[in-house]
Amino acid sequence: MAKIKNKDLVKLNEKERESKLKELKIELIKSRIDSSKSGSSRAKEIRKMIARILTINNLKDKEKNQRDKTITLNKK
Repeated sequence: MAKIKNKDLVKLNEKERESKLKELKIELIKSRIDSSKSGSSRAKEIRKMIARILTINNLKDKEKNQRDKTITLNKK
């Protein structure tokens, strides 16, 4: 799998990011099995990509919560 850039991850919607996350988790398991056999590991790179997706998900959630708070404050 190719390295995913942050700007590409931000463009993805939530469902696409979740599917990419599941795909990467499966690939991480496969790479761990392969690394135990061959000695080379891509696990570190895959873990970084997973962390990027989770970080973007958290940032999007915070933005959404902030917007919701602003809307409720404006209604009062």
